[in-house]
Amino acid sequence: MVWEKEKIVGTCLLGGAAFAVGASFLHLFLNGDLPLGLGLGTCVLYPFRKRKPVRVYMDGCFDMMHYGHCNALRQARVLGDQLVVGVVSDEEIIANKGPPVTPLHERMIMVKAVKWVDEVISDAPYAITEEFMKKLFDEYQIDYIIHGDDPCVLPDGTDAYAHAKKAGRYKQIKRTEGVSSTDIVGRMLLCVRERSVSDSHNRSSLQRQFSHGHDSPRFKDGVSSAGTRVSHFLPTSRRIVQFSNGKGPGPDARIVYIDGAFDLFHAGHVEILRRARELGDFLLVGIHNDQTVSAKRGAHRPIMNLHERSLSVLACRYVDEVIIGAPWEVSKDTITTFDISLVVHGTVAESDDFQREEENPYAVPISMGIFQVLESPLDITTSTIIRRIVANHEAYQASCYSCSFILVASL
Repeated sequence: MVWEKEKIVGTCLLGGAAFAVGASFLHLFLNGDLPLGLGLGTCVLYPFRKRKPVRVYMDGCFDMMHYGHCNALRQARVLGDQLVVGVVSDEEIIANKGPPVTPLHERMIMVKAVKWVDEVISDAPYAITEEFMKKLFDEYQIDYIIHGDDPCVLPDGTDAYAHAKKAGRYKQIKRTEGVSSTDIVGRMLLCVRERSVSDSHNRSSLQRQFSHGHDSPRFKDGVSSAGTRVSHFLPTSRRIVQFSNGKGPGPDARIVYIDGAFDLFHAGHVEILRRARELGDFLLVGIHNDQTVSAKRGAHRPIMNLHERSLSVLACRYVDEVIIGAPWEVSKDTITTFDISLVVHGTVAESDDFQREEENPYAVPISMGIFQVLESPLDITTSTIIRRIVANHEAYQASCYSCSFILVASL
C-alpha cells in the first residue's frame, strides 16, 4: 500500500517536472528565443512559419454588373485566400468593345461592394500584357490569374490571357449560365420599344457591342431564342446558400430594414445600402416580387426577375439578409417578426410613394416613429441605366450609319 502511494507521488513529480520543462521550452519557442533545431531527445522543435496567403487576380469590365459577375468573383475567391480584382478603364473598353454604360467610378463602387473581393485595382488593361503580368506577380504578389471558361479574344484575334497561360499561372472557372450583358440589353430594349424587324437588327448590333468576341447562344439573327424578356436563370437553393452570409442578428442587434425592387442593381443601390448599414448592426433588405414591381413600375418591369435581383443584393457586403418577395407595405407584423428597429428609404427613387399622405407603404413605421429618409449619395435609378443604354445604342447606330454613308460615297 505504501509502495503504491510512493509510486503515485513519484509519477506525479515526474509528470510535473516534464510539464514544467515543456512549458519553459514552449515559452522560449513562442517568444522566438529557442534556437533552430533545439529540442529534448528526439523531439525537435522548429519555429512555426505562417503560410503565405494565395493571392488570385481576376479582371473585367464589370459593366452593368449582375449576379453572373458576382458568381465569377465568388468562384475566383474559392481558388485563393485573397482576391484582387482589376477593373478595366473606360478608355480600354471603348477601344475594345465600345463605350461602357457605367463609368469607371461607378464600376469601382460595384466591385468594391462585392463581399468576396479583398482588393481592387483601377484602370486595369483589357489584355494581360507581359509588362502588366510582371507587375501583378512582383508588386501585387499575385499567384494565379483567373478567368471564365468563355473565350476572351482581342480585336486582333489573339487570346487576352495567352501570357498568363504560357507562364503556367492561369486558372479557369465556370461561366454562370442564364445571364449575360447581351441578354440584359435585349430585355432593356423591350422596355422602351415594340419588337419589330428593325428592333431585331437593333438587338443584333447591341450584341456585337457587348459580346466578348463570341456569339451568344440565346441570339440567332438578332432575335432571342426565347422571343421574350423571360430570364433563362434557374434558381437553386444551393446557389442562394452560396451567396448568403449564413448568420443571423445577435440578441441585442439593431436591425435596419430597407426595401425596394433593386432592379438592374447599380451603384446607387450600393451606396444607399452602405448608408443604411451604418445605422445599425444588421441590415435586412426586402425585395419586392415581380408582380408587385410590374404593378408599380409598368408591364415591362422588372428587367431582372426576383431571384436574379435577390442574388445581386445578397452579393453586396453591406447586406446581412434579404426577404425574397417582401410585401409592398411594411406592416406591424413584419416589424415584429423580424424585430426591426429602424425602417429607411433613400431620397432618390423611381416613385414618391414614401412621401404620400395616403396609401403610403411606410405608414406603420412612420406612426411608430421608426422611419427615416436617407439622403441618397448618388442620383441614379434603374431608369437612368435604361436611358444610358438607349443613348449609347443610338450613338452606336449613328456611327455605323456614318461609316456606311462614307463607304457608299467612296464607291
